[in-house]
Amino acid sequence: MVSVREIAEEIIAREGGFVNDPDDPGGATNFGVTIHTMRRLGVDLNRDGLVDVRDVKALSRRQAVDIFIEHYFDKPRIGDLPKPLQPSVFDMYVNAGSNAIRILQQLLRAMEINVIVDGVLGPQSIAAARQAMAAAPDHLVDAYGIARRNYYFRLADKRVASRKYARTRAGGKGGWIKRAEEFIAPSYHLSAQAFQQRVSAWD
Repeated sequence: MVSVREIAEEIIAREGGFVNDPDDPGGATNFGVTIHTMRRLGVDLNRDGLVDVRDVKALSRRQAVDIFIEHYFDKPRIGDLPKPLQPSVFDMYVNAGSNAIRILQQLLRAMEINVIVDGVLGPQSIAAARQAMAAAPDHLVDAYGIARRNYYFRLADKRVASRKYARTRAGGKGGWIKRAEEFIAPSYHLSAQAFQQRVSAWD
C-alpha cells in the first residue's frame, strides 16, 4: 500500500518547482504550495515579518510535503475516505481546495446518495462515499477522475486565460487534463479526436 507521504511526493512531482504565472489565480507557487497558502499558514521562512515571493522560493520539497499532509490530507479528513479514492481526492484537494470535495459530493448525488454539497468531509459525506464504493467498487475512482476532468473543462470554458492549462499550444491535452487522466483507467481516457471535439468551441 502506498503511503500518504509517497502520494504527496507524487503530487509534488506533478506540480513542479517555482512558478509565478500571472494567469494563475494562485499566484507565486513552489512545489504546488501557493503564496496565499503560505500567508494563511504564516510560513515566514526568512522571518522578516512578511510572507512574500522570497519565502515561496525558499520553501523546500520536504516542507511542501509536510504542508500537504497536514493541511490537505489530515485536516480535510481525506484519510477517512475509501482508500482507493484517497490519492485522487488528495491530489485534487492540493490543486483545487474544497472543490475536490464538492466534486465528490456532486458525484454521490448523481448516484442518488443523499449528501449535502458543501465542500466539507463530515460524517455524512464519508459514509456516503463508503456506500458508493461498496455499490460500485470497480467504477467509483474512474467516475471521480472523469468528474475532475469535466471540472477542468468547465473552468476553461468560462475563463479564456485558463485554457492553456487544459490545452497545449500544439492543441493536445494540457496539464489539467493529463493530471485528471492519471487517475482514470486508460479505457476512459479521451482520444485525440474526442479531446479536439470537446475543445473545438474554444477556437
